[in-house]
Amino acid sequence: MANVFWCTNCLNMSTRPRVTFDTRGWCNACQWAEEKKRLDWAKRQDELRELLDKFRSKEGGFDCVVPVSGGKDGSYVACRLRDDYGMKPLCITVTPALSLELGNTNLRNFINSGFNHIQINPDSEAMRVLNRAGFVEKGFPYYGWLISIQAAVVRMAVNLNIPLLFYGEDGEVEYGGSTESKNRAIYSIEYMRRIYLEGGYEKVLNASRLSEGQLSFFKFPSERELAGKDLSITHWSYFESWDPYRNYLVAKEKCGLQEASESNSGTFTNFAQNDQALYALHTYMMYLKFGFGRATQDVGIEIRRGAMTRGQGVNLVRLYDGQYPEEFVPTYLEYYQMTRQEFDAVLDRWVNKDLFEKKEGRWAPLFTVE
Repeated sequence: MANVFWCTNCLNMSTRPRVTFDTRGWCNACQWAEEKKRLDWAKRQDELRELLDKFRSKEGGFDCVVPVSGGKDGSYVACRLRDDYGMKPLCITVTPALSLELGNTNLRNFINSGFNHIQINPDSEAMRVLNRAGFVEKGFPYYGWLISIQAAVVRMAVNLNIPLLFYGEDGEVEYGGSTESKNRAIYSIEYMRRIYLEGGYEKVLNASRLSEGQLSFFKFPSERELAGKDLSITHWSYFESWDPYRNYLVAKEKCGLQEASESNSGTFTNFAQNDQALYALHTYMMYLKFGFGRATQDVGIEIRRGAMTRGQGVNLVRLYDGQYPEEFVPTYLEYYQMTRQEFDAVLDRWVNKDLFEKKEGRWAPLFTVE
């Protein structure tokens, strides 16, 4: 506890994986927000146009792939590519486990706003087994889905010979983590596996004991399959200053995005991550492992975009962070095929006991956010 501290600008915690701080106590996400104000975005726009022209279809086919959920970020990227750059994106959704009706509505609204779309439904039992293995082995409740939104999308793009893929933001750079890709537009499958899958890809696949057929949408294309494909995977946030709230407003206007009627579990916002029930467990596990949850992440975004003071952020984090997703627990138990005791044992296994103590059956923080 003596070594735990918070960013002096936002509230990123020193326990965040791969985060670094400067001599002012600013985390690398805040340093990047500062740097973005001085960045030559015109130069990066030139890079973008060059990239788009390289892959623009000469036969009238699809020019690029955009993974979407029906939420704000993928919708924004798809709109920008279609409306402002004249591209023809093929949008791809990998159906999450325990999808929510609001998410399903938003996806329908997105499709009806004029996009070509493919929905991938991986083997549901394989998804359940991998999500359960991720929950138990890595404390990551939707790890199977996290694999598939990368591996299945890449596989589909390769199979359809559409080698340019646009994901939304580089979360490591934007929110505090590895900065190795800060000045690099294109990233690799190796980067996906090492950073986004946190080096646990092979471990979880092996622990699942699933057949090759069941793992079809959970395995990246082989080197042989990638030969001669010129695969280019990039983040839109490399080419344009990323603003999640702006994305929300555009998606609401152009794609019919709807918000939740109340704030989401563990935070004060209601317009993001409304597609699946497992996200609430994911952010609660993040809180138990590292001491910060969804409210800390949302506060950081608002502070860095100048919409909130740090003092306001502290109050919101103290109020919302680490809420136990009680309303979804029966659903989790049925999905993972666990008893309540088995479920709680997994939580107990992953909790950081330097940061928390158990009181009346629940984990309570030993720290006060400041």
